[in-house]
Amino acid sequence: CLLSTFDHCLAGVDHVNLVIANKQPTPAWLTLEEAIAHSRAGASIWRWASTDDGVEPDVVLVGIGDVVTTEVMAAADILKREVPELRLRVVNVTDLLILEKESDHPHGLDQTLFDALFTADAPVIINFHGYASAVKQLLFGRNVGMRFTVNGYREEGTTTTPFDMLVRNGVSRYHLITQAIRAAAPRNPRVATRASERVRFYQYRLREFVREIRDTGRDPDEISDWRWSK
Repeated sequence: CLLSTFDHCLAGVDHVNLVIANKQPTPAWLTLEEAIAHSRAGASIWRWASTDDGVEPDVVLVGIGDVVTTEVMAAADILKREVPELRLRVVNVTDLLILEKESDHPHGLDQTLFDALFTADAPVIINFHGYASAVKQLLFGRNVGMRFTVNGYREEGTTTTPFDMLVRNGVSRYHLITQAIRAAAPRNPRVATRASERVRFYQYRLREFVREIRDTGRDPDEISDWRWSK
């Protein structure tokens, strides 16, 4: 996606581009051809990461930003393996302005395309690398009500590990997992029957990881060595 973005910026004229790129190793989720199509669209459903290609999901998980998208993918991976009855759709957004109404910005999606991406009624959980208020402002006028939950930067941080920073700002994979289970329970009776038990389990797991981080000063191997399941 970064290569596609740079190509677009270098080919443009009469405007200023600001590109901020991560220097750390990060997963490559798409081939170059897929990344070009994804960047041109501004957002797409990652069907290979979803349940049944993302058709009729109980909940939609959305990543906007590199590190928080990794947490979305980790949450999706765990849910697909450990809560298989929960139906997921995974969406990634590269152009924030697609969230605006078409009438407000030329990149904004009309309601039909917006609903095709995020569904017309399923709960949507967004993991955003910046302030949550920025996304909420873009969604203003979409009439999404309480259906959209936006996680973002809370100005919480200290000298700690990368995962602990995510935990402190409420954007970790385990925050997403518990949010997804809570959101899916009213729509899926099979999820509801074990919702309380599972939410408590993942909350406990997160507390154990945080305790280990504070004891050792490093992220647990289960976090730092995580890879997408094939």
